[in-house]
Amino acid sequence: MRSSHDVPHGFFDLTGQGLLQLEELGLALVLSALIGLEREIRQKAAGLRTYTLVGVSACLFMLISKYGFDNVLAEGRVVLDPSRVAAQIVSGIGFIGGGVIFMRRDAVRGLTTAASVWLTAAIGMACGAGLPLLAIATMLLHVVIMFVFPKITERLPRQGRTTSTLRIAYADGRGLLRSVLVTATRLRFAIEHVDIEHEDGERGRVVLGLQVKGKRPVSHLIAALSDIDGIASVGLADDGEEIE
Repeated sequence: MRSSHDVPHGFFDLTGQGLLQLEELGLALVLSALIGLEREIRQKAAGLRTYTLVGVSACLFMLISKYGFDNVLAEGRVVLDPSRVAAQIVSGIGFIGGGVIFMRRDAVRGLTTAASVWLTAAIGMACGAGLPLLAIATMLLHVVIMFVFPKITERLPRQGRTTSTLRIAYADGRGLLRSVLVTATRLRFAIEHVDIEHEDGERGRVVLGLQVKGKRPVSHLIAALSDIDGIASVGLADDGEEIE
């Protein structure tokens, strides 16, 4: 009597391609899209399409790992480990995560986006592995982390205000001084002193010495100032240098 493993699988064999697998793919689609929607609203580097593709792809890889090799299994002779594909998903998703992390001036950006892409892949894997409750619970935890944790961190005790001196270079005559001061104030940095040096004549380049004090890391201010159109360079002044 021939076992099921002795029967050759044709191209249209539907083993592992039933309603259950489609439901798992659909769940991965919905959960990853919800995460992507939150990132899309916040206008992050990776948005709705990226997150949805990551989650559905991870789910499909898990389904392939579970059902895609039945035709080569032979009882007592060929044994496959589905966890091998899962391990490759974990390492492979790092390429996407690394692509959204970048350093600008003294600030590293994209870490939260990369971590959420990694989490979305894990949710997709959970859907494909037949663990829907864990996938849904993880998606709900993502909502808590992204919306509740920021409110908690705002109330944590901070170190006292620290004073930093920035050197900002920009082209004169474009009204950028006002943009710099508004940005610093918006980020809750108190402006202690301002020193302006003109280069190459009155309409040339301006080097602004800005002494600020605040509780937030000064790297946040540097990153925000770097995004202003027309700013040539932003950096910390030499240690111990003060604006007279």
